[in-house]
This record gives sequence, structure tokens and C-alpha cells, in this order.
Amino acid sequence: MAKGRILFVNQEIVPFSPESELAVMGRYLPAKVQEMGREIRVFMPKFCEVNDRKHQLHEVIRLSGMNLIVNNCDRQLIIKVGSIPSARMQVYFIDNEEYAIHGGSMLNGRHQPLPDTDERLLFFGRGTLEAVRKLAWQPHLINFSGWISAMIPFYLRRINKENAFFSGTKMVITLVDDHFNGPIGGDLERKMKTDNATAKDLRLYGENNYLGLMKAAITYSHGVIIGSPKAHPELVAYAKENKRSVLDYIDDRDEFYARINKFYDSIVGVSKFEN
Repeated sequence: MAKGRILFVNQEIVPFSPESELAVMGRYLPAKVQEMGREIRVFMPKFCEVNDRKHQLHEVIRLSGMNLIVNNCDRQLIIKVGSIPSARMQVYFIDNEEYAIHGGSMLNGRHQPLPDTDERLLFFGRGTLEAVRKLAWQPHLINFSGWISAMIPFYLRRINKENAFFSGTKMVITLVDDHFNGPIGGDLERKMKTDNATAKDLRLYGENNYLGLMKAAITYSHGVIIGSPKAHPELVAYAKENKRSVLDYIDDRDEFYARINKFYDSIVGVSKFEN
């Protein structure tokens, strides 16, 4: 196994999020990969329920302060960091006062996206990659999970057009049981245009719901991990029909994580991981 640098972008992580299938994987997969010799960085959204004092979060001044333009408005990017001592793992948080997310989710009581969800997706996707670039830490591979992270592929492509920092970086999406109801709030297509979305981008992200969002992310990814037996069957079928490299789910967590680690080698290539 080659080593290499893996960026994890997770929607939920225990203990910062309530325990769920996604949050458990967000906690233990990066730790396992790190134990196997990889270098990792881990990012997630800063939900309001993540208490700064309880989790001993502090702002990373050298990464914060950048303004991102979303829907023609300046939004300040705030980066905080906390740690999971038992795993020797740091977690970086993407934060912004205007986009503060309450309840540990961007869904209402009817399991529908909140207003301005489109802007929150854009801010989190771009903010994560901009923070990684300011870290001057170039990942060989990005493994993103949860629909909140679904704009990562769009921004990786956009940023690469302007800056070669992520040149050669591969993308893997993990599919889990995180389906929501109804359309994404706002006007995603118009706001993507302000970030120089191509006609192809707009076609892919034009289906303004959960399946459309995730299908677009799959299309731009190099590999797909089926992270749950309850992952949406239409997405699993879409990944296989479009000939993406797919790693199927198994129940044994340790064995599954070991297979994921080898899957990264198959996506990036051992020789490239060693660079």
C-alpha cells in the first residue's frame, strides 16, 4: 500500500454530531486510514449545536478572513478546528454567521431543505477547497460524503481552471442513506453561473433535488463507495451504469474500511500516491 494524502469532507462526524451511520463513518474511517499510514485532513460544516467551549474549538486565524462571493454578496469564511484526542485526529469546521445551521441539519420538520440551502451548499463546497488551498496541503484524493458536500466536484473543476493546485486530485463519493424530500431551496443554477459554471455543469445540476444533486456529484467523481445498505438504489444503479469504479458495502466495519483504503490506491494509482 502506498501512503499519500486523503482529504475527507464529511457531513457529520461523531462526537460533533449525533450518532448516525454517516457520523460514525465520518469518525472512524479517517482514523483507520491514518492508522494505515496515510496523511489526512478532515472537514465538516460548523453546525450551531457544535459547542465551541465543549469541544475546545478555536479559530484558525491564518485560514479565516477570506470573503467568498455567493449570490453577489460577500460572505466571510471562518475556519475553526477541534480535535478527537482518542483518534489523534483534527477536524476543521467551515463556519459563517449568515449561514449558521441549527439542528445539525439543513432540513426542516418535513425533511425538506431550508431556505437558502443552495447558497449554503455553494459556500461549504467552495469554502472547504479554499481552506485546503490556504493550508498548502495538496490531497491526492478527496473522499466526500453527505449531500451537503455534493458541490465539491463542481468547485474542484472550477478552481482547477483558475489555479493548478488541485491538478491530479481524484474524487470519491460515499453514498449513504441521507435522502431528503422536495427541491433544493433558492436558485442554484443562477448562482452557479456567477461562479462560471459551464453549460455541462448546469445540465448536470439542473435536476433540483436530492437525486439530481447526487447524480451530478457521481458524474464528476472517479469512484463511488456504497457506504450503507440503505443507499438510494437509483444512485447505486446510476454509478454502475455510468461505469464508475464502485466499492460495494459490507457489514464488517474493519474489513470494509481496509477495502476502502485499497480502493483509494486503485483510484489514484500506487505510483502517484508515492509522489
